[in-house]
Formats: sequence, C-alpha cells, structure tokens
Amino acid sequence: MKTPYFFGYGSLVNRATHSFQDAQPARIAGWRRAWRHVEGRKVAFLTVVPDATCEIAGLIAAVPGADWGHLDQREHSYDRVPAISVQHCVVPAPDIQIYHAPPERHVAASTLRPVLLSYIDVVVQGYLAEFGEAGVSEFFSTTDGWEAPILDDRTDPVYPRHQSLTAFETEL
Repeated sequence: MKTPYFFGYGSLVNRATHSFQDAQPARIAGWRRAWRHVEGRKVAFLTVVPDATCEIAGLIAAVPGADWGHLDQREHSYDRVPAISVQHCVVPAPDIQIYHAPPERHVAASTLRPVLLSYIDVVVQGYLAEFGEAGVSEFFSTTDGWEAPILDDRTDPVYPRHQSLTAFETEL
C-alpha cells in the first residue's frame, strides 16, 4: 500500500504549523481558495472551491501509516476528497487528498464570523517561505472573499497556530 499524501493550500503551507517532515511544493489545477464561514467554526477559514480556470500552489506531504486522525481533527469542518491534477515531484506518484468544505456547508464571512489577521499572517508567512514574494502575490490573486471583514487580532491572536512575524513579514 502506498503512503497517502495531503495537499495543503492554507495554513498547512506554513511548515511551523505541522510536523510533516517531507512536505514539498506542489500545484493543483481546478481549485481556487476562498475565505468562507463553515458551520461549527467561530471565524472564517480558507476552503477551496472548484474553478476549472484556476491553479493554486501549496504543499504536499505524506501521512505516515495512513494515520489521518490528527489531520482530520485539525481540518474537522472539511471533507477529505481525492485530489487530481496535482503537479509534484514525488515518484512513484502517491494518492493525494485535499480538504474542502462542500458548497452547501459554507457561506460568506461576516462581521460575526470574520477572517482573523493572525490566520492570514500564518498563510502569507508560509507562502513567502515556500514561494517568495511572487507566491504571496499569487496567493492573494487566487483567493476570493477579500471583501470579508478582517479582525486585527495580532496583539492578542485568536488563531491557535499563530506565528511571530518579522518586521518584513508584517509589512508584506
């Protein structure tokens, strides 16, 4: 049995938020990120929505022993589904899964369910480390929902996997 992999497109791109040692850059076609509110969450989170015209960057990593329990718990508001059209360098090609919230389970972010700035910071920090400033620009252009309210929680972060930022990262 081949070791399964996941495709991360948000906070999982930031290696400081997980312990998957063999994570590596990848791209997936047919999806676009969106800030959405998912039932059961107090704030808006990223999900992916189908978009045949879009391709996004992210990381793939092996799930040792196919033990999805910890990752499924972390991504509890999402469904884990097969990821197709993933470009990567892993040989032989693994089975890859992606987490997403089906459209019937999410709605636009709102003042009651805003996007956390500390969460944006974690994602942008990850994209900067993996893909440079061009990757950060691509992250912003391939993500919908930026009209959502953003709660500036940097001084007292609400996001459980928040990270410290350098002055450059904060400015970016």
